[in-house]
Amino acid sequence: MKKYFLITVLILSGTGFLFAQTQKIGYVNSQVILNQMPEAIKAQGDLNALTNAWTAHLDSMTADYQKGLADYQKKSTKLSDKEKLAMQQKLVSQEQAIIDYRKVKFAQGTGEIYQKQDSIFTPVKNKIYKAIQDVAKKENMKFIFDKAGEVSLLYADPQYDITYKVLDRLKTGGY
Repeated sequence: MKKYFLITVLILSGTGFLFAQTQKIGYVNSQVILNQMPEAIKAQGDLNALTNAWTAHLDSMTADYQKGLADYQKKSTKLSDKEKLAMQQKLVSQEQAIIDYRKVKFAQGTGEIYQKQDSIFTPVKNKIYKAIQDVAKKENMKFIFDKAGEVSLLYADPQYDITYKVLDRLKTGGY
């Protein structure tokens, strides 16, 4: 991403001084917008609640497994081979259930948490992008960069920061 940004900057600077003078460029800090937008705050709260519930269930499963393991270690010398095997199979099954649950819920990129995050935040992002487009058109800006995340600006004149204009548009625009 930084590579593409650098290439864009080089292309823009290479097209001449006149181009830079005639084109208005702005930027937003999407993190500020997300931290102040009620829908984004609610969406993050919903996502956190879901994550906490899944984590609590995972903790409960782990506690049951650890209790069963401790029980097996205490009783193993007094159990028959058949009883040992049955307890071992139960422990292996519990351990596999924990691994499977963690994978289904939290696997990087494919877990339900990432799918839920996309479904919860897509309407919020669309609303923000629409407000950014509206403000950019109103201000006659040709380019808008996001100051948060992977894209970084080495210098940004505050006069081109439209973050709060976008927030105002979101608050008053009826999105």
